[in-house]
Amino acid sequence: MAGLGTAVNVLAIIGGGLLGMGCGRFLSEKMQKALLNTCGLMTIFTGIGGVMAKMLEVENGLLSTQGTMMMIFSLLIGTIVGELLDLEGKFERFGMWLKCKTHHEKDSGFVDAFVNASLTVCIGAMAVIGSIEDGMYGNHTILFTKAVLDFVIITAMAASAGVGTVFSAVSVGLLQGSITILASFFAPLMKDAAMANLSYVGNILIACVGINLLWPRKISVANLLPSLAVAVVWAFVR
Repeated sequence: MAGLGTAVNVLAIIGGGLLGMGCGRFLSEKMQKALLNTCGLMTIFTGIGGVMAKMLEVENGLLSTQGTMMMIFSLLIGTIVGELLDLEGKFERFGMWLKCKTHHEKDSGFVDAFVNASLTVCIGAMAVIGSIEDGMYGNHTILFTKAVLDFVIITAMAASAGVGTVFSAVSVGLLQGSITILASFFAPLMKDAAMANLSYVGNILIACVGINLLWPRKISVANLLPSLAVAVVWAFVR
């Protein structure tokens, strides 16, 4: 059944968030901060690992890099477009709207927790490719795997950052659900090079989310999101 993968993913995030919040009540502020820092490190190295897998190649026994120009232009153009559209501001305003609608006005960390958690679980090839597989073929394997990973990540984040992380389930539902619905239209156009570029740049953005978890608000990751579209277009232009 199309959409089952996203439904399970959403439930896993909600379950992980509630579990993390329950555990967080019994943790000291020092422990919560340590967990958040650990989440940052986990996210950074997850992103770096994904980037290295696409960036490095062995040819004739020598290690070399590939896709550097694609990465540079994708990030530069994507940043310009994202800043002009102010995607970070829109993301934060959506977080503020959720904060008011869910009556968490007194939670000063709600928006940051929502934005960081949403970007962590929404960015990456697994979300896009998994949703396409779900919509086109009813194959839920990738999203089921992602659901397990998201459960662990959101549990750890919720223990330290609070209820805002739980609402990242809304972002996942909207993004992955939309891709699943539209999969029959654009999936046939997505070639292997486009998927590879998407994973390459997407993992850079994941690493940036980890940096923000360690050093809050250093990088406007939401404003980098158009880089993903540029990376896909690059594959067709090339």
